Amino acid sequence: MNLKNNFNKIKYYFRRYGFWRTLKKVFKRLFRIKENRKSNQEQYKIWMEKNNPTIEDLELQRKIDFEFEPKISIVVPMYNTNERFLKELIEALKNQTYSNWELCLADGSEIQNENLKKYYENDNRIKYNFLNSNNGISENTNEAIKMATGDFIGFLDHDDIIPKEALFEIVKVINENKEVDFIYTDEDKLDNETKERFEPYFKPDFSPETLECNNYITHFVVVKKDLLEKVGNLNSEFNGAQDFDFVLRATEKANKIIHIPKILYHWRVHRDSTANVAESKPYAFKAGIRVVEEHLKRLEKNGTVEDGQDVPGIYKIKYNVIENSKVSILIPNKDNIDLLKKCINSILKLTTYQNYEINIIENNSKSQETFKYYKELIKNSKIKILNYDKKTILDINGEFDLENSKNDIETKSEEKSKNDLEIAHKEKIENSSNLEKNKNEFNYSALINFGVKNSDGEYILQLNNDTELLTRDWLETFIGYAQNKEIGAIGARLYYGDKTIQHAGIAVRIIWNCRKSFS
Repeated sequence: MNLKNNFNKIKYYFRRYGFWRTLKKVFKRLFRIKENRKSNQEQYKIWMEKNNPTIEDLELQRKIDFEFEPKISIVVPMYNTNERFLKELIEALKNQTYSNWELCLADGSEIQNENLKKYYENDNRIKYNFLNSNNGISENTNEAIKMATGDFIGFLDHDDIIPKEALFEIVKVINENKEVDFIYTDEDKLDNETKERFEPYFKPDFSPETLECNNYITHFVVVKKDLLEKVGNLNSEFNGAQDFDFVLRATEKANKIIHIPKILYHWRVHRDSTANVAESKPYAFKAGIRVVEEHLKRLEKNGTVEDGQDVPGIYKIKYNVIENSKVSILIPNKDNIDLLKKCINSILKLTTYQNYEINIIENNSKSQETFKYYKELIKNSKIKILNYDKKTILDINGEFDLENSKNDIETKSEEKSKNDLEIAHKEKIENSSNLEKNKNEFNYSALINFGVKNSDGEYILQLNNDTELLTRDWLETFIGYAQNKEIGAIGARLYYGDKTIQHAGIAVRIIWNCRKSFS
């Protein structure tokens, strides 16, 4: 098994990186040569050197006059706030290259700390309100919001800070996008003792499905005051996940959501912070489940929410399948019946959703064992063999010529018209020489397109013949998302035989030194 897994990994590496890099990789593994890799932190330091604004950049920002210079109200709930934390937060704001801001502090501490006055009393941009009681993070934040007079509201914690360019970048986006009313940024962590920045969190652009399962937006969030008034303040019912609830409600109603792919928030790591130990507030994750449940109700989506189990704060949504739509599972195949048998057997044994068909797209197999196996398969009424080379279908009722029989084609789809047949026949004549010449070549796209044309399902599922099903409710999960009109394609997580991940999605432009918005 290990030999087979290693071979599959080498094959994958070869396709991705080519011969020489693969040979180098294999050589190092064989002779146990350690690769001189930089640690994640070393790589991040290099990234910061390339991407942090210079002194000249910051001075230039201070000189820029925007057409629209909105007031940004920063709201901060306080509770027994460390004096140094407040000092550094206020200094971070005073050092901003954009100056039209106000800081609204709502202090829910049991006793007012008189030593803090010196940090805020001499700047009329800073408002402070001692609440005389601690009403929880949501209500304390709401008290800070009541003090805000700005066009936009930004949310900060009392122990975190933002870099000098943060508000400038926010206002720059506001001027470039007149309709924007919800903005969020990337972030990293800040060691409380060493002041070292680490663990950058480069986020995707707005993804509602991702957000439903995890509050990836977190910090730094700035919203237009009009939007906040529309969706309402923080809800104390969800304390611990109050920010998640607010983000979901706000993004549901927002006109335009923009992600700024820059590190504009430093989440301080200290003894009492959740940045240090995510599991330190288990009640927050339970509240998160209720937050997502309420979100689904507002959007009239039917489904259940569960704890994702692997990582705290990750949730799993199982959407109810609304209609019993048919799924066409397309599997290109050329011989390799041992692999195909595992694939087919796993589907037939484990799949709990029953309205599906399996269309195996035969592609120039040579072994008689393959065709013998095909004849066994088609005894199952759910399975058809589509012969790409002969342009025929072999199913339980016999073999049908796809190109010369109108009636046979109509059995595949009621939507096929006479014009479709004539065009297909004409194209066959015009391209017959090319087909003959290239029929032995593997063309995945052509095979899948052929399979789609000759399938009955409302949904198309592409599957390799070397895959084996692990999850019983896989089709229900796929359809649950696919039935959303805004979703066009869904992918699965694939594992190698040794349970390491082979594929878990596609990321676009994630190289740090040339980052642009993720799409």
